[in-house]
Amino acid sequence: MASEGTKQNLIVVSNRLPLSIKKVDGGYESSLSSGGLVTSLSGLTKTTSFSWFGWPGIDVADPTEQDEVRKSLDEHNAVPIFLDHELAHNHYNNFSNSILWPVLHYQSGIAFEDGPWEAYKRVNEIFADAVAEAATPGTLIWVHDYHLMLLPRLLRERLAGKKCAIGFSLHTPFPAGDFWRNLPVQKDLLRGILNSDVIGFHTDEYKRNFVLCAEELGAKVEDSGIQFDGRDVMAEKFIVGIDPQKFTDSLQNEEVQNRIRELQRRYQGMKIIIGVDRLDYIKGLTQKLKGYDAFLDQHPELSNKVVLIQVAVPSREDVKEYQDLETELSTIAGRINGKHSTADGCPLIYMHRSVNFSELTALYSVADACLLTSTRDGMNLVSFEYVACQAQRHGVLVLSEFAGAASFMKEGCLTFHPANMSEMVDALYEAVTMSDEDRKGRYETLRHFIETNTSAKWGEAFIEALTKHLG
Repeated sequence: MASEGTKQNLIVVSNRLPLSIKKVDGGYESSLSSGGLVTSLSGLTKTTSFSWFGWPGIDVADPTEQDEVRKSLDEHNAVPIFLDHELAHNHYNNFSNSILWPVLHYQSGIAFEDGPWEAYKRVNEIFADAVAEAATPGTLIWVHDYHLMLLPRLLRERLAGKKCAIGFSLHTPFPAGDFWRNLPVQKDLLRGILNSDVIGFHTDEYKRNFVLCAEELGAKVEDSGIQFDGRDVMAEKFIVGIDPQKFTDSLQNEEVQNRIRELQRRYQGMKIIIGVDRLDYIKGLTQKLKGYDAFLDQHPELSNKVVLIQVAVPSREDVKEYQDLETELSTIAGRINGKHSTADGCPLIYMHRSVNFSELTALYSVADACLLTSTRDGMNLVSFEYVACQAQRHGVLVLSEFAGAASFMKEGCLTFHPANMSEMVDALYEAVTMSDEDRKGRYETLRHFIETNTSAKWGEAFIEALTKHLG
């Protein structure tokens, strides 16, 4: 890391800035969000001074107003990259989320179009111009996620003469070659990423898939890493995590304690199953609700003794596939309650909205099991958050084998194939009938894992690897 008395300079680049910006009294006001990336980098401030580069999430065309936004963001060491509405839409919705996202999550049958691809390239170029101009010799540049896969190569071209280290972290799966090759522009994207010095993945499987694709592109793969275009590239697994202390602190809060007592009174004598997912087809929500319906059919003795509280956080609401999914989920939820409810209550609480952090920690805390049914998922940090809130109850984590987290948490949770209905039903039944002793043993394994692999450690490990590449 940086030597005593000097601070390493780090530029973090993501598609969106981790801030919310609103217009007030003719000016702009910004506030930092509490996302995982913000938390993971907060521990680095002693050795590193960092600035954020990204799109501010609003369309600001007027140069005077752009200056106002810059001024507001400057307080948070954030630098806005302005994009006009149509370009931002084509880059984010029409390419990143409609073409790239499905491929990364093993979906086939994408409809590739040149227009969105041109927008994707253009946005990556605009980002490259802004970051390269700000970088000085010795700067570490850490690029995040699938929206900016071309950026490392574009930066490499623009930074000629400035010795900087470029890192890239992918927060989704990287798929097996047959899926990746469905993308007509996959070679351009691979070349983009391979111009990094350090490439980070969540699991060994994603890293392996990437390395095999890189080999097909002509990269030389050795035990020590990858050689591409005469440069050494490190591709490695860096386990992302959460800040467990943040959840422990929330649970001490009097308002949260009161809410926990309310929920315990409301659901006294019942087993609570919690599900918290972004409303996205990769989360397996239709499979989850259908599996829960089958569970209620097969275990009528648990009628009125079990409730699934499912939070489906709205997502990409202007995309038709997501609108259709929401309609389907609401229909299935209505059918389940229509079939299984009695005058004493209903077995499913389905919420299509986000809940605040206090409510979320209270819900995690009172739940006897957490059911996550992802068909593919980069990691799934909800599994970590649930464990962080279960020190008292030792709740059971019921986790799809296709969530990245399952590759690390197998010993402590119950895993199942999300398309195998009987496996899901059996796992759920085992979770709600498990002995206290078994619950405690599994819980301790999971707790150790989330406390060992925190978000702060993830950030430190990546920056340490990147620093070594400055030579």
